[in-house]
Amino acid sequence: MKKNIFTVLLLLCGLSVTAEAQETQKSFKVEVSNTWNKAKADEPVVIKLSEINPQFRVRSAVVMNGSEEIPSQLDDLNGDLRPDELAFVIDLPAKSKKTVTVTLSSAKSDKTYPARVYAEMLVSDKRGKHVPVHSVTIPGTSNIYNQMHHHGPAFESELVAYRLYFDKKQTVDIYGKFNKGFEIKESQFYPTDEQLARGFGDDVLLVGGSCGLGALKGWDGKKSTHIEPVSTLTERIIAYGPVRTIAEIEVTDWQYQGSELRMTNRYTLYGGHRDVFVETFFEEPLKDEIFCTGVIDIKGSVSYSDHKGLIGCWGTDWPVNDTVKYAKETVGLGTYIPQKYVKAEVKDKANYLYTIGAKGSKYFTHNITFTSMKETFGYKTPEAWFAYIREWKEELEHPAVVKVMK
Repeated sequence: MKKNIFTVLLLLCGLSVTAEAQETQKSFKVEVSNTWNKAKADEPVVIKLSEINPQFRVRSAVVMNGSEEIPSQLDDLNGDLRPDELAFVIDLPAKSKKTVTVTLSSAKSDKTYPARVYAEMLVSDKRGKHVPVHSVTIPGTSNIYNQMHHHGPAFESELVAYRLYFDKKQTVDIYGKFNKGFEIKESQFYPTDEQLARGFGDDVLLVGGSCGLGALKGWDGKKSTHIEPVSTLTERIIAYGPVRTIAEIEVTDWQYQGSELRMTNRYTLYGGHRDVFVETFFEEPLKDEIFCTGVIDIKGSVSYSDHKGLIGCWGTDWPVNDTVKYAKETVGLGTYIPQKYVKAEVKDKANYLYTIGAKGSKYFTHNITFTSMKETFGYKTPEAWFAYIREWKEELEHPAVVKVMK
């Protein structure tokens, strides 16, 4: 009798373990549609796990397009050590749909995918070594701009590289490449003469006190202003790839236009992309605060505007103050602000700008992109560049439609 009871208990335990094992996975279909009349390459797809509600701690995911696995990544965006989003990129012909299968699992995975992006943030020590860090927070009265190697987070795709200044300017600066590939891990934004001889790219823009390429600024009614005074300034990298990298700049208690703002600017770069998606978050809904962004007015440049949120610049100048060792660089810049956030098109001494507002909201977005004349794969005339950014805006306004079928 005891033996029979023991056998039944074992069977029940076995069933319980099996049921529990089944509960640690969840599969569902995702339909991704391209409603645009042109093909999309490396189109970003983002799935919020809160909308899936998997009922277990997700530690890995697999995305299948039929029998082909699509590289993907899980990202923890709020620092609670649990993933918030699943991201991947997919190619979509014009006017097409693809249905992929996503499987979430509580089991960890040691699977790796080819890197499509790279990111790093480094602190320099007294011995001249560069120590990797994920996040740094300082009082608003401190200045560690020169203690941060390449002055803040740097990140790249195969096509381009960016860095974010760790100071009140929070400028977006750019690094142009001759050839597609990754360079920042080796050059750390400052290529040696030997690396330059091997065909490495380099810094291609002298940003000074401008907004560089699409850095968010304050607006005093006549000109752009820096993000000051603040109680704290934090810069961090929260995603390192393989599909996308995400960097953030956060300030607390920004004394601005009669308000005290806690603001986070999030920069997301996907593999296969030269453009960056910029999101701005606030802790509380905005009132009548007005901000601005755009592109630097490069000395002697030509500009383009559609007067509906798209602004571009094409110009040539020295990228650094050393005009003996370095040659002038030619770049094309572009910033796009969705029209619902645009208040006015303006100009100051350093920049072509739009002012931005989002009364009653805690969020707005814009997008930035650039090309360098260095590129063997890029654009060689202002006409070609301005035509490209017009099409870029149109593509951004026709994102893939993502439908989760639970």
